[in-house]
Amino acid sequence: MLTLLKIRNLALVDKLAWELGSGLISVTGETGAGKSVIVGALKMILGERADKGLIRTGEDTCTIESIFDLKDASEINAILEEGGLDPCEDTQIIIRRSISTSANRQFINDSPVTLTLLKKVGERLVDLHGPHDHQSLLSQERQLAMLDAYAATEKTLITYRTTYRTWREKSQQLEEIQNASDASEQELELLRYQLEEIQNANLTEADGDDLQERYHRSSNSTRLVELAAQAVSALSDDGLLSRISDLQRLARELEKCDPSISEKLTSLETASIELQDLEATLTDYAEELDIDPSEASSIEERVNTVETLKRKYGPTIEDILSREAAISTRLDNIDNRSEKIEALTAALAESRKQLGVVAKKLTAARKKSAPKLAKDIASQLKELGFKQSSFEVELCTVETPTLLGLESCNFLFGPNPGEPLHPLRQIASSGEISRVMLAVKSSLAEQDSTPLMVFDEIDANVGGEIARAVGKKMALLGQLHQVIAITHFPQVAAIAAHHFVVEKEVTSGRTRSKLYPVQGEKRIDELVRMLGGGGQQARAMAASLLEA
Repeated sequence: MLTLLKIRNLALVDKLAWELGSGLISVTGETGAGKSVIVGALKMILGERADKGLIRTGEDTCTIESIFDLKDASEINAILEEGGLDPCEDTQIIIRRSISTSANRQFINDSPVTLTLLKKVGERLVDLHGPHDHQSLLSQERQLAMLDAYAATEKTLITYRTTYRTWREKSQQLEEIQNASDASEQELELLRYQLEEIQNANLTEADGDDLQERYHRSSNSTRLVELAAQAVSALSDDGLLSRISDLQRLARELEKCDPSISEKLTSLETASIELQDLEATLTDYAEELDIDPSEASSIEERVNTVETLKRKYGPTIEDILSREAAISTRLDNIDNRSEKIEALTAALAESRKQLGVVAKKLTAARKKSAPKLAKDIASQLKELGFKQSSFEVELCTVETPTLLGLESCNFLFGPNPGEPLHPLRQIASSGEISRVMLAVKSSLAEQDSTPLMVFDEIDANVGGEIARAVGKKMALLGQLHQVIAITHFPQVAAIAAHHFVVEKEVTSGRTRSKLYPVQGEKRIDELVRMLGGGGQQARAMAASLLEA
């Protein structure tokens, strides 16, 4: 779960350290008090792009830091390792974002990461829903993924996708050969000439930067030998080494008079040894530079050959070798077209047969689970106020296999009896779609591995009794997940295991938002405010909500 959320200089929040508990957590407060800042901070943890306008007025930087404790970090670790990061040392992961007027940065466990990687991790940690955040629920692809999660088809789906990719690869190979037009004699002659030219060069990795270095050295060998000889002469021939020897004699005389100076003169001995080594190194270097004229000519000829190939077939050795492979494949396809078509057709038929076997198993699992999931969701909807609603999970067969299988999925919903069911994407009411989303989430609670679910005012546009039903449903979700509910309804706030209030205050002429937990009488005070009344009757109602 999310154990700590720290915010610094984000909008009206100057400094906040929020320690969270488990289960259902309600966040309440007046409109404009700053509840949206909490949602905004969580969205940044999810990898949403940051707006510099959110930095608190007068400040240069704002930061958001979150700490998650996970029961199982294997899925997160797989994403981190794929992104080149070390896995979590334990089950704790720390995410930090820094937004400034000059640059934005994001970190996972103190290692800098890209926004793309942060999104991948964030999607596994937080599932956030607001009144208009239901695009994933409306997607037919996402609906099929939900059905697969409910049907526990993960292993079958992995096998199917592997088989599907093999089938698609063979299909594309066959299509390329079938669509390849017969080459003219002129084209064949050109292709064979190009292939022979590249193959005769026998290119290797050494023909890259290493060859250029050898060529540069050989072409400047005379000057390099001259400079190396001058350097050796400067060291020997009454040069630096001779002066170092004089210094060593003086040092020995100093040591005789004052032995304590011995340690201070050790660097002189080191310098002498290093200069002698340098003299030997330069001497060897000069001897190596004594390049035979025929060798220099050979290197120059090799460079000319490679440069000619680069001009024709690409700027790098890799490009030339890729061109060689492409030409070879093209010629092979032309020369052996009939045999290849025959072999690929047989292989494709066998691959399609294997795909059909796995797809049939996947389809069977989906058809078996679809009515069960629909019945489960319908039951959840009745508890959320849709007493006479209907819900179906429709599977439609597709003509051509896709990466998702041999069918598409459509969630159909009818809130009113006697009216036809329609796809979820055709539902206009945000209040209805919010409750449908909650029903779906409740049905898939055991299959959903996301640690934290956030519901941002999804109880908007519903009545008091339905709001309480929504609260109960979120509380049940809180038994399997950590759930944050940002709400204006006292019926939802009262049912939470933990209750936090967001308030605005003015200090030294500056407005800031603060968040604090409420319990006992203070929690009743907040519920009374949410009920919109005062006096003993309102307090009694608030107390009864908590007791219930």
